[in-house]
Amino acid sequence: MTDPVIAQKGPYEVELEPGTYWWCACGRSQLQPFCDGSHKNTDLQPLKFEITKKDKYHLCGCKHTASPPFCDGTHEKL
Repeated sequence: MTDPVIAQKGPYEVELEPGTYWWCACGRSQLQPFCDGSHKNTDLQPLKFEITKKDKYHLCGCKHTASPPFCDGTHEKL
């Protein structure tokens, strides 16, 4: 099993419009926190998620959250 790379020890604060997004779960994407296909040589897959309200969101940067794609503070324990 491939372990995710910690892209950053903290969340990415992003303002998102309603729509469909793909959160990078592997930590290898150059478009953090979103997928750019860099997971292809791993057994990790991006997470598709829907946003229904324009707002600021905190997306996990450490890739170890228990509530993907959203930050739950797990980075503080790494």
